[in-house]
Amino acid sequence: MASPKYSIIIPVFNRPQELDDLLQSLTKQTFTDFEVLIVEDGSTITSEKVFEKYSQHLPIQYFFKSNSGPGPSRNFGFGKAKGEYFVVFDSDCQIPPHYLESVEKSFVSRKLDAWGGPDRGHKNFTPLQQAMAYTMSSIFTTGGIRGGKSKDFQPRSFNMGISREVFEITGGFHFDRFAEDIELSIRMKELGLLVALIPNAYVFHQRRTSLKKFFKQVANFGKGRVLVGRAHPGAVKLVHWFPSFFLLGLFLLGPVLIINFRLGQIGLSLYLIYLLAILADSFKNSKSIEVALLSVPASLVQLTGYGWGFLKEIFRFIT
Repeated sequence: MASPKYSIIIPVFNRPQELDDLLQSLTKQTFTDFEVLIVEDGSTITSEKVFEKYSQHLPIQYFFKSNSGPGPSRNFGFGKAKGEYFVVFDSDCQIPPHYLESVEKSFVSRKLDAWGGPDRGHKNFTPLQQAMAYTMSSIFTTGGIRGGKSKDFQPRSFNMGISREVFEITGGFHFDRFAEDIELSIRMKELGLLVALIPNAYVFHQRRTSLKKFFKQVANFGKGRVLVGRAHPGAVKLVHWFPSFFLLGLFLLGPVLIINFRLGQIGLSLYLIYLLAILADSFKNSKSIEVALLSVPASLVQLTGYGWGFLKEIFRFIT
């Protein structure tokens, strides 16, 4: 039996329902030369029944291993894969039917070593999940660095593809978790590999189910960026400091209002204008006033959470 062109590797930890949604979306792919490898990363709530559900509908394999984090779990899957290209999705994603077809079309003009694509919300997600999807991709909150532009693009592990040769050259992911995808992307660039954004190869990303869980997630993103900066000097840019400045500004706003009310008013007005811009832009994108309204607290959580994780890791290293 010939090897498939694509091997889709999905690490999963205690998320059977989300995996079910992901596998259901993969049954609708218009390009079907692929296999699926589920890597259960030491879950206490396993996805074995979900695997069995789709075993007659997809060319799929299931592996259970002790918990080690998403990086080693993906490497484990790479070692078992038979495809020419390895595709990584997060378990909380859903894949549009044209995804692999879009990748195939991009190969007509150039043979990529690696690629990535954007993530976005879906109308079937909860309004809060749609709001979180907006804030994680908006130019107002992330500067458009998560798949919104091709310059200096770094594939993220929720939507990343690499060739078998790239895995052999790089050894895959070096970090267990926290920005392991960014660290790999930087190494691929340093090796001169051809890495590109495929705009139409997007995924629908469900995100977390509460703002509390979202805060924890983005705090880990902030921590991860500092870890990447230690491994690769120069990897932390001004845009990565923005959430920390935003957080510090909020902390200082109260004292400034007491010490210099006029100056404090100016600062408060700038924050309000910024949040109103987010509200308007989210409504423009979602056409939903509920999603737009939820985008404001989601943006506040995204920025303060990332800034908190970033600063906490910075000071931990200093002290």
